Amino acid sequence: MFQFTIHHTDTQSNARAGLIETGHGAIETPIFMPVGTLGSVKGVSQRDLEQEVRAQIILGNTYHLYLRPGIEVLQKAGGLHRFNAWPHPILTDSGGYQVYSLSNTRKITEEGVTFRSHIDGSKHFFSPESAMDIQRAIGADIIMAFDECTPYPCDYQYARNSMELTHRWLKRCCQHFDQTEPWYGFAQTLFPIVQGSVYKDLRIASAETIASYEREANAIGGLSVGEPAPEMYEMTELVCGILPRDKPRYLMGVGTPENILECIALGIDMFDCVLPTRNARHGLLYTAKGIINIKNLKWKEDFSPIDEDGPCLTSRYYSKAYLRHLIHCKELLGMQIASLHNLSFYLWLVGEARRHIREGDFLSWKNQMVTEVQRRL
Repeated sequence: MFQFTIHHTDTQSNARAGLIETGHGAIETPIFMPVGTLGSVKGVSQRDLEQEVRAQIILGNTYHLYLRPGIEVLQKAGGLHRFNAWPHPILTDSGGYQVYSLSNTRKITEEGVTFRSHIDGSKHFFSPESAMDIQRAIGADIIMAFDECTPYPCDYQYARNSMELTHRWLKRCCQHFDQTEPWYGFAQTLFPIVQGSVYKDLRIASAETIASYEREANAIGGLSVGEPAPEMYEMTELVCGILPRDKPRYLMGVGTPENILECIALGIDMFDCVLPTRNARHGLLYTAKGIINIKNLKWKEDFSPIDEDGPCLTSRYYSKAYLRHLIHCKELLGMQIASLHNLSFYLWLVGEARRHIREGDFLSWKNQMVTEVQRRL
């Protein structure tokens, strides 16, 4: 069964360190979750995710997995855990973000969303009920409610109408989820999602509505979609003040290292983002001392390790000059090394946050790290 225990709280902020227990193992919080859109984290094997990155949970994308390999294949495999050989927890999004990102090829109604595949143009339909069924069949430990993610900037009335639709969809999600059984012999948990764009009254109303459902955990969506960071922090703090303290809070799609640190201080427990792997493929590396653009000429003859003191063993083995060469030549190994490095750093960062929360000096450490991780090297 899904359980959450808070083990330590920071006395100078709202940060906390805890443990989520699922049918596929425990997750230490705060945690960063690598994104495995199609059942794999791009460029990184499951073995490396376990042994080098030390990931505790990964994400799968409902929209993409529904299209390829398809739900029938996943059912025959025994679920995504067996299909991709990942024995640890998996979270799936509901497809709501694709409602946002596929704005030119979808139609939203009260019943759900009709959209066209980005692969072949074929027409498909997601409803709150089918989104629950699809995620059940994928085999996720954590299932997200079906919602609409509003863009930024967003007209107030559109944001309100969208939020209210998301709330009506949530009611249908919960009813259908509670009337169906888990797949594959382990418990599955539904997370509702707070929406409301950057409007305080809408975020308050949405957070209160989501909290009233008393599910095992809650998520915050519709942020990190282009709004300034101060607005993201303001909305996050506002919502965290309303969502139950004794349940995990998941901030969807966030973000940069400094975003993660600031939002841990506001009371967020779970994060995901494509940035560490996407930026890695373009040669942008995150370190505790700052950001490296490995494409820059200054690294061409730098034969020192990529990150001599970093958490990634691979980064201590290869030189900056060699990685620059690989990235410059678009060699797949370069993208793999950089992805391993960035993911290892992200997992190290949240691990250090947990440690400093336990030791009682999180806020001073966080303030120092926020400055360091933004520096361009």
